[in-house]
Amino acid sequence: MNTKIKEEKRVFAANGIKNTGFYYTKSLIQGKYKLPILYCLQLDGPTRYNELLRKMETATCRSLTKALKELEEDGLIIRKDYGEIPPRVEYSLSPRGKTLEPVLDAFCYWGQEHRNDTF
Repeated sequence: MNTKIKEEKRVFAANGIKNTGFYYTKSLIQGKYKLPILYCLQLDGPTRYNELLRKMETATCRSLTKALKELEEDGLIIRKDYGEIPPRVEYSLSPRGKTLEPVLDAFCYWGQEHRNDTF
């Protein structure tokens, strides 16, 4: 096991979950639509707002806008405003957001493997 991860486990045991990389990562991606937004942008590349809204199915304009703003503030996505009328805005993964691609892939692979599990 990686020594950095072992050290983090010791920190967790001593100081609680808030001092771990796990907690920090969770704080960035928690929320109903953040992971689906990131995954959509990973698969489709730059995507316009209305297209994201359609793909999120149950999202309201308000909840999607809030999630997009938070992801942008955390440096995980980039909002590109073309300054046109009618407004045209695209969202894409930032370089920092692209570093989450292995995490998103791991979620996908795990889900594919366990989708039909019975327990």
